[in-house]
Amino acid sequence: MVERQEEGHALPVQRPVYFFSEVLSETKSRYPQIQKLIYAVILARRKLQHYFLGHPITVVSSFSLGEIIQSQEATGRIAKWSVELMSETLTYAPRKAIKSQALVDFVVEWTDSQLPPAQVQAKLWMMYFDGSLMKTGAGAGLLFILPLGVHMRYVIKIHFAASNNVTEYEALVNGLKIAIELGVRRLEVRGDSQLVIDQVMKASNCHDPKMEAYFKEVRRLEDKFHGLELVNIARRYTEAADELAKIASTRGTIPPDAFSRDLHEPSLDLGSGAGVEATPAQQTDTVEALLMAAEVMEVEQRPSRPFD
Repeated sequence: MVERQEEGHALPVQRPVYFFSEVLSETKSRYPQIQKLIYAVILARRKLQHYFLGHPITVVSSFSLGEIIQSQEATGRIAKWSVELMSETLTYAPRKAIKSQALVDFVVEWTDSQLPPAQVQAKLWMMYFDGSLMKTGAGAGLLFILPLGVHMRYVIKIHFAASNNVTEYEALVNGLKIAIELGVRRLEVRGDSQLVIDQVMKASNCHDPKMEAYFKEVRRLEDKFHGLELVNIARRYTEAADELAKIASTRGTIPPDAFSRDLHEPSLDLGSGAGVEATPAQQTDTVEALLMAAEVMEVEQRPSRPFD
């Protein structure tokens, strides 16, 4: 779009000048969605280089692309693309109003959520996470608050058998992985699962092999950050993440301003016993459960007698 003053118009008028598209290859289709958006900027720069060289360019988006691209702590593809865009005169602006129907409405404005006011700190990101288990399925919700106050939302659908605690851990682990993909180095994590928070902060022990495996995965991911803090908060402060988790677990309609992911298997190899030896107490519980199951099967298979 080009914006310029025209006779008879008090405000600058937007006119479409070029349109392009690209079918993503199988490899590119697996990019995280935020990387797909940045790739769109890269693609525009490569195809419309003569415009980029001759004019100042403003990238309008509801997503905070500028903050991510210009981050000095970006890694991987984002860091490579940042170097490519470094020589261009680019400014990034939030989308406030549509002046032309030619501008594609691919996202809606971020909706206000009932959250306590976030204190903006330099380069400190905040993440709210929550898990949900319903009869219709399981899911997780994530809300990222960027240093400038911009919100990013994720809906994660879980397509394998999971408990409430597993959904909470999946939300946490996937949230940390997404933050690492975005080049986040300082992150404050907030959730209402006291069990998960206490286990990660070593305030309580993990007695379940699966919980132990998730705990170790969080500890492994923690090394990727310069600063990581987990805080347990009341449920009323996680309403936004809880709403996203319920959308995922009920297989509801995903909001157009939210990213989505599908998990068809756990985020880590749980294996048999998750690679963690069971304690004697756990082994005893398992044996007792097997004996009870055998007794039930024996009763069910025993032929019934007619009433006298």
